[in-house]
Amino acid sequence: MVEAAASGHPGAPLGLAPLAHLIWTRQLRFDPADPAWPDRDRFVLSCGHASALLYGLLHLAGYDLPVAELERFRQLGSRTPGHPEHGHTPGVETTTGPLGQGLATAVGMAMAARMLGGRFDRPGRPLFGHRVWVVASDGDLMEGISAEAASLAGHHRLGNLKVFWDDNRISIDGATDLAFSEDVGARFAAQGWRILRVDDGNDLTALERALDEAAAETQRPVLVAVRTHIGYGSPRQDSAAVHGTPLGAEAARATREALGWPAEPRFLVPDAARAPYREAASRGAAEHAAWRER
Repeated sequence: MVEAAASGHPGAPLGLAPLAHLIWTRQLRFDPADPAWPDRDRFVLSCGHASALLYGLLHLAGYDLPVAELERFRQLGSRTPGHPEHGHTPGVETTTGPLGQGLATAVGMAMAARMLGGRFDRPGRPLFGHRVWVVASDGDLMEGISAEAASLAGHHRLGNLKVFWDDNRISIDGATDLAFSEDVGARFAAQGWRILRVDDGNDLTALERALDEAAAETQRPVLVAVRTHIGYGSPRQDSAAVHGTPLGAEAARATREALGWPAEPRFLVPDAARAPYREAASRGAAEHAAWRER
C-alpha cells in the first residue's frame, strides 16, 4: 500500500504484523456484519500513522474494505486515508494520528464499558463485558495526554484495558534515546498497571502467552512491552529511514524476498491468509447472536 501510494509509514506495520495478527485472530471479539455491535471488543491503533496495518486487518477480517480500497491508500476520496478516521472507514473505532490521543480515548472506552456493565448487566445476563485492545508506539508513551490517561486507568483499576507497547526504540528523528530514556514499565507500574514483557515481537509463542495473560487479568489495566523491529525484513530495518518514507522499488523487492513473499502481483491476498480472520469473525458473529438473546 505504501509503495503504491508513494507515501506513508511502512516501518511500524512490518514490525507489528505478528502481534496484530494474534490480537485479531486469537482475542478480539468482532462481527464485521455489524461493526456497531455494542458489546464488541474495541481495537485502537493509537499510532495512527501505521494505518496500512489496520486497513489490512480490516480487509482480512471481512469488513467492507475491498482490495480496491487498499489500492487507493492515501488517495483523495478513498476509504483508506493516511490516518484512520472514525465514521469514514468501517471498523475504525476512533480517529487517531496525534500521538497519545488514541490511548487516552481507549481509557474512556474502557470506563464507558464498565459504566454500561454496572448499569445494564443482570445476574446471569452480562451485557457489557467487552475489552479494549490498544497498540501504542514509543511516541504515544512520550505524550502527556497518554500519561494522564494512564494514571486515571490505573486509579480506576480498568481491568478491561490491554495496551501493547511497540517498543522498537526508533522515532522519525532517530533513536528514541535522543529524548526518551525513562523506565516506562516502572512508570506504569507506579500508576497501578500490570506489566508484561515480550523480548521478541516475532516470537509467536511468547506473544500468545502474553495475550492470554493480559486477557486473564481483570483487576487492573495491562501494559505489554513488546520489543519489535521497525521495518522488519527490509534493508532499512531498525532505522529511522523506514519510519515514514516508502521503501522504494529495490528495497521493497528485497523485503518481499526476505519475507518469502512473491514479487508480483503487488496486491496479493491468499485465501490461507484470510482464513484465520474469517474464523475469528465467525466466532464473533456467534457471540453476537448469543448476546442478542440475553
